[in-house]
Amino acid sequence: MKLAALALMLASPISAQESILPAGYEAYVTVQNSDCVVSHYFRCAEDLAGAKNCVSFSENDHIYTGTIGNETQWIFSHHIADEITETREPTPFDRASISGLIAMGVDNFYFRTMSPEVGVTRYVGRDTLMGNQVVIDGVTVDETQTWQSQGYEFISRNWRIFLSGKGSITTLNDTFETDGTPVQFITPGEPGFLSIKPEFGCGVQMSVAPELQEYSHDSL
Repeated sequence: MKLAALALMLASPISAQESILPAGYEAYVTVQNSDCVVSHYFRCAEDLAGAKNCVSFSENDHIYTGTIGNETQWIFSHHIADEITETREPTPFDRASISGLIAMGVDNFYFRTMSPEVGVTRYVGRDTLMGNQVVIDGVTVDETQTWQSQGYEFISRNWRIFLSGKGSITTLNDTFETDGTPVQFITPGEPGFLSIKPEFGCGVQMSVAPELQEYSHDSL
């Protein structure tokens, strides 16, 4: 797919400032996160109206490619390291709706994905606005909490995307803390836009949780 080709192009030795996006792509924000991950958000003329794409890079690798709909419904994701690709079933039982979340303060979702590697996975959850707005690097975001997870995420009303926050993952054997809180939002024309080099949290020894299915939006 075109998004995967774009990710490979960004991962090439050419610097981001020198690279030219393929025709039909519009990159609108680069997000530097606190967990040594940088993500780039794109629109594509070939996508359905309102769809958004994301590619993410760690310190050494391209790690994620994904697409969501205008209401943040998960459409497609590919986790590179785990070699897991998931596509949403065509008819969700309860579509996610960021418009409903903003209007009502709560939004339920229930959908299933299909994966050649792991089969069918069921995702059930509820997003809730916590009533807190915070400003990160000049951008106002709303704090949210997702049922069946401990911690919080953020949403951007302007870009209509979910953004990582802090959380805790508990398994049968251990508990792992995660923190992907955004540190910088970089828009076209600003230094660092489309850079594939993470700037924050790199080189820090972190506990690594086993692969778990998330009951939330994949930070898109």
